[in-house]
Amino acid sequence: MSNAIIKTQNLCKQYGSGATLVQALRGVDLEIERGSFTCIIGPSGHGKSTLMHLLGGLDQPSGGSVAIDGQEISSLSGKDLAALRACKIGFVFQFFNLLQSLTATENIEVALMLAGVPDALQQERARELLKLVGLSDKAGAKPGQLSGGQQQRVAIARALANDPPVLLMDEPTGNLDSAAEAEVMAVLEELNRGGKTLILVTHSNEIAARAGNLIRVRDGLIEQNPALDQQLKKIA
Repeated sequence: MSNAIIKTQNLCKQYGSGATLVQALRGVDLEIERGSFTCIIGPSGHGKSTLMHLLGGLDQPSGGSVAIDGQEISSLSGKDLAALRACKIGFVFQFFNLLQSLTATENIEVALMLAGVPDALQQERARELLKLVGLSDKAGAKPGQLSGGQQQRVAIARALANDPPVLLMDEPTGNLDSAAEAEVMAVLEELNRGGKTLILVTHSNEIAARAGNLIRVRDGLIEQNPALDQQLKKIA
């Protein structure tokens, strides 16, 4: 029996038509195992972010299918798809998108409110999540008072508001220096050890080398290159 939490079959995505047709993905088959740490790598403009958006139900495929935890999502209504995303997937992006006028705790409380957590429990849960990402001492700080790495850790805590089994991340360290990147990766790897499934789009060979599973995207296809993957692993 498959342990895949996300599975695609012949996944395709096209933009435009006629002379302006762009085939961003051209028949992608993959399975991402529950509890795994997967990096999606490849050149810019070859389909990495498109694949991530389709895996998370943020965009609709032109063909093929995506299943999240055994449920095929293309036939879901917008309301049902939003509910599935809220339950199953936490999103983390390169830019933190924190509300600048709110404290770290309040930024997480907003996500908890949207997740339906009762008002009386929101502050306690927000503080638990800040502790999980190592920022208990920054609960009252606003984003402008935090480093880049600290802001991204708040964004990760916010993504965990509904305790999703999957974290889907697009260049989450792309805006950070080496020290901040190390902070964020330490948090992510600890979450993975705790059972979270991590799917991370990156241009960084160093980060990709730390993943247990590599998906290499080129020209809208999954590229199989075991020799290159082994070379990459030597960086770790």
